[in-house]
Order: sequence, then structure tokens, then C-alpha cells
Amino acid sequence: MSTGFSSSSCRFADYFVICGLDTESGLEPDELSGENFEQSPLRRTFKSKVLAHYPDNVEWNPFDQDAVGMLCMPKGLSFRTQTDTREPQFHSFIITREDGSRTYGFALTFFEEVTSKQICSAMQTLYHMHNAEQYDILHTPPTPRSPEDPRPTTQQLHASPALSRLQRFNSYDISRDTLYVSKCICLITPMAFAHACRKVLEQLHQAVTSPQPPPLPLESYVYNVLYEVPLPPAGRSLKFSGVYRPVICQRPSTAELPLFDFPLQEVFELLGLENILQLFTCALLEIQILLYSQHYQRLMTVAESITALMFPFQWQHVYVPILPASLLHFLDAPVPYLMGLHSNGQDDRTKLELPQEANLCFVDIDNHFIELPEDLPQFPNKLEFIQEISEVLLAFGLSPEANPQCSEGQSKIRGFRCGDMASDKRNGNLAGSPLNSFLLRENQTIARLQALVKRTGVSLEKLDVKDDASTNKDTKVQCEEEEMKMHQLNIRVREVFANRFSQMFSDYEVFVIQPSQDKESWFSNRDQMQNFDKASFLSDQPEPYLPFLSRFLETQMFASFIDSKILCHDDEDKEHTLRVFDSRVDKIRMINVRTPTLRTSMYQKCTNIDEAADR
Repeated sequence: MSTGFSSSSCRFADYFVICGLDTESGLEPDELSGENFEQSPLRRTFKSKVLAHYPDNVEWNPFDQDAVGMLCMPKGLSFRTQTDTREPQFHSFIITREDGSRTYGFALTFFEEVTSKQICSAMQTLYHMHNAEQYDILHTPPTPRSPEDPRPTTQQLHASPALSRLQRFNSYDISRDTLYVSKCICLITPMAFAHACRKVLEQLHQAVTSPQPPPLPLESYVYNVLYEVPLPPAGRSLKFSGVYRPVICQRPSTAELPLFDFPLQEVFELLGLENILQLFTCALLEIQILLYSQHYQRLMTVAESITALMFPFQWQHVYVPILPASLLHFLDAPVPYLMGLHSNGQDDRTKLELPQEANLCFVDIDNHFIELPEDLPQFPNKLEFIQEISEVLLAFGLSPEANPQCSEGQSKIRGFRCGDMASDKRNGNLAGSPLNSFLLRENQTIARLQALVKRTGVSLEKLDVKDDASTNKDTKVQCEEEEMKMHQLNIRVREVFANRFSQMFSDYEVFVIQPSQDKESWFSNRDQMQNFDKASFLSDQPEPYLPFLSRFLETQMFASFIDSKILCHDDEDKEHTLRVFDSRVDKIRMINVRTPTLRTSMYQKCTNIDEAADR
């Protein structure tokens, strides 16, 4: 399965979407959400709808209204009153097309006042019905027991909680309360620029709720994002105008690790290093993985982080980081999957009915623990690997242990100046080596984009190579310091993980079995063909590696990786991931000349981090 994006898209965003309450349809219970109708009406969920999307359609990414509607508001509409908290919530999601390519969604959900009298009256009616039902429960005569049975009756057991619920939730009075309903604005994009999309949406929301009108009509900012802001070319940064502040995004060059814009810091704080490495091992062995959290963005962040750390390998099976309630039957699939299940924050693990639990990796993100399947082999050099990652975390003031007090956006990373990334000469990534330089060169695409810049006010900026002092004084990349530190941590941790595979598979090309016939014939008979000499490769490995590697070589992700190696004709024909990985393997072989038969389990740390730290 490809994890790429639509190559036909040249825009930063394809769609702007609004989801929420359709006042003409009224309040429709969301039966698929699994909510209990004994709950107070304000705690129930109702059907949401896609109210508008712009443009109507783009040919390279047809609008999928059902998928967008489900994933923008996976639990449907929520209602609140003025006494409830109503902080906006951001989450992201993925839509996977039939060909395996992905579209990303970034959604900001907030609450706005309900102005429809019909909706307010309907909510009041629901409360009258709910309170009447609770009253009946309280006043139902108890079922008589025999005098010899001292146990309390069922009604007696439930009377006190019912009374408590009645008192707590009897809180909507149409004459005194203000009713609010959730609404969502969303960007659908070809690439996962999570931070940039979040800033765009937050500034739009700020403009909507501000007593002062924005500098320009809101429609002009939406139009700008949809039609005038291009995707940044590989290896460049892009700055464009938000409602109040500039928005900046960066795209790695073709020689760097693929784009990843989710905070690894949060994953380490939620799960801890030991749990992350165990989850990472499960993913590599294509074991069923179920993530569990009451925060949609945590589900997405953990899923995207684990799959990003698997570079150069790619998850080939069912991948649904946020599983809508209507698709819960997916959990019964007898295939590998990586899915995220939303928790209501009340039910505990024991109430979940999950199939084949012996072969399942269950990750309770909010409670910071993981349940592992039986007979999970240890990742090679696990202790040394943990030590190396720990050193990176500690350099940023982070503990390798899970931090139960962590909450999104509150923890801080220490160290590293804001200018560090601007001065690394590689757009904030660490793909280079002393043997090569990756200077940015002019080309016709850049010239065309710069012409577009002059017309639209979008600023496309090059990271010109200067001396460090000059760059620090006049940094081209301007962003908040905490975001810069988050980005730096991401880079360093990803480099450590990528180096593990570069070391473990530095001689993999020796064992690739090239087809004797033409590659089209080979591909059509792929199921009968061997693409890798597994026995010879394993016989060359250190003994402690074998429990893990013998299973890993049987995975679909490894087979697909080798297939892509066989099918490429030359370097220009290689997929981005393969090209980057092979270049790293080549450098390792140049530095560490040896024959495959001399391999040992000696641990070799990542050197790219030291290289970056010296800049």
C-alpha cells in the first residue's frame, strides 16, 4: 500500500469544509455513536452534517462527503450550556483512497450559540422527557423479596445514582440558559503540514469570535489558502498570510527523511520510551494494534509517530487512526491493522470486547500502559537502543519515563535556540553527510512560484546557505521557539531510529534476488517469486537478532520494500524513501568497510546528531 499523497495536487489545501448542525433536519440521534440514551440530553450525541465545502470538487482529489463528515466530527454533535467548558479542540485525520494514497484532514471543533428557537425547544422537550423517565425510576415500587433475603433491591441500588444524575444534569432551562452546539472547520490537504493547518484554522476561528472584524473579509483568507498558496517545493519553506499572523511550513528535500509534523515529545510523555519501543516492535511485526484514548489527536499523533519511526518500511495493512463508531466491525477483521478507538473517559479496559486478544497489542494512551501479545521477540540491541534515545530525550530535559501529568501544549522542552534549525543549512532536517552538500538551486518551478508570490502576497523563501552568525541574526525561518524545539527533537529521535535500520540492513542489497525474466512478467507472477535470500541473510546475522529478524523478513512491509528495490531501474526511478535509505546505507559502507561475514552485534550510534550539534 502506498503512503504517498496525490502528485497531481499543487496546492497547499484542496478543500475548506464546515460541519455542524443542520437546523432544517433538527436534532437527529446519532445511533451509531454507541451513546446511552439514559444519559442527559446534553451528554448525548446527535448527527452532524457537512454544511458546506469549497470548492465543490477538484479532479485530483474528489470530495468524499461521507468520510469527511465522519472524521471531522467522529462522535457527532455535542451540546453545552454557559456553565460548561467550551474550549476549541483540534484534531487531524487520514482518508485512505482505494489506490492506497492518502489525504489529510485538519479539524478545529468549537462551540457556537444556538440561535434556532426550534432547536432550543427540542432540547427542552428532550429534557422534560428525560426527567420524567428518571422520576419514574425513582418512584417505581421495589420488587418484593423474601423476608429472609437481606440484600437491597435493584431499584434501591440505582435510586441514589439516578437522583444524583437528575440533580446534576437537570441543567437546561430554555428561559435561563444559553445553548451551544459544536461546529467544525476543516482543511483537506495533500500533505500533512499539521502545525501550519492548525494555525490557519485557529486564526479563522479567532476572527469569527473576535468583537473586531478581521483586516479583510474572511472569505479572502479562505480563498487565498485554497487557490493562491502553493505546496512548497521539496527543500523549501513557505510563508503565507494568516488572518493575523504569518503561517510557515517547511518541506524536506528529496535527500531528507519524509515530512513528519507531529510532536514525538507528546508520545514519549504519554507512553514512555520502553512502551514505545514495544509498540514499535509490534508494528514492525504487523501485529494487530489498537490505540485507545478519549482524545482524537492523541490517537492520530501516536499512530503517525509509530509509522514514521518505521522508516524506510511502510505499514501495508488497514490503517485507521480514528475509527468512526459506524466502522467498529473493522475490529473483527482477521488481518493486521493499526486503528484508534475513541474512549468516552468512563469505560475501563475490561468493558471492551475485543477479538483475538492473544494476538493484539492494546495501547491505553491516557492511562500510559500497553498490553502486549504473547511471545513478542525483543528488538535487536534493545538496551543500547534505549540508552541512545534516552540521551537525546535528556538533552531536551525530557524523561524517558511516561509523565502522567503531561497534557497537550503544556510541557516545555529545554535547550536549543530558535536559530539552530535555521542555521543547519538543511531546512531543519539531518539527511546530509560531510561528503555531500545540498545547496538549493534555482529552477523554472521556483521562478514561476516567485512570480506567483509577487501577485498574491505569498512569500516563498529559500534557506540560503550563509555563515552561522549571519543566519542567526537574520533568520529566514521565523516561528515560536517551542515549535522549533519540538521540530529539533523530532529530527534527532527520527535519526536515531533510521540509523538502526541503516546499520541492521547495510548489506541487504547482497541478498536481493533479481528476476531472471523481464520485470513486468516478474511482477505479474509475484506471488510465486522469491525476492530475498532470507536463509543466507539470517545465517549472516548475530544470534541475538534472529528471533526478531526471522519474523520481520516474513512481513508484507519488508516484501514491499524489496519489491520496490527490484522494480526500480536506476536511482532516478527509486521511490523517495528507497533513495534516501540507500544513500545512508552507502555512507555506512564507505565509513565502515567490511564484508558481510564479519558482521557482529556491536552497537553503532547515530553520527548525524553530533554533526548537527556542531553547527
